[in-house]
Amino acid sequence: MDNSKYESSYTEKGLWDKITKFASKAGKELVVNVLKLYYAMALGKATPAQVAAIIGALGYFISPVDAVPDVLPGGYVDDAGVIGLAVSTLACCSDPEVVRAAKAKASEWFD
Repeated sequence: MDNSKYESSYTEKGLWDKITKFASKAGKELVVNVLKLYYAMALGKATPAQVAAIIGALGYFISPVDAVPDVLPGGYVDDAGVIGLAVSTLACCSDPEVVRAAKAKASEWFD
């Protein structure tokens, strides 16, 4: 999937607003994966090419216009697929510092 068309949807404020508003509906696994992408970029663990992929994936997550609208039942299935694919293919997302930061931040919503 080409996420480049979603790059313009990404803003840091938009990301935090979306997570804050929809964390419980989206679920812990999706939120942790979103945060892995964010922290890989924010902590400087991602290459420029990886940053572009991360921004596209996060833009997809933030965008209200995607394959399955988030307001519908199961509306985060497509988001989980896009985010999960990005996390699983970008090595920067498995960096121990990134994983720790993502899990620590997610604990604000789930623990």
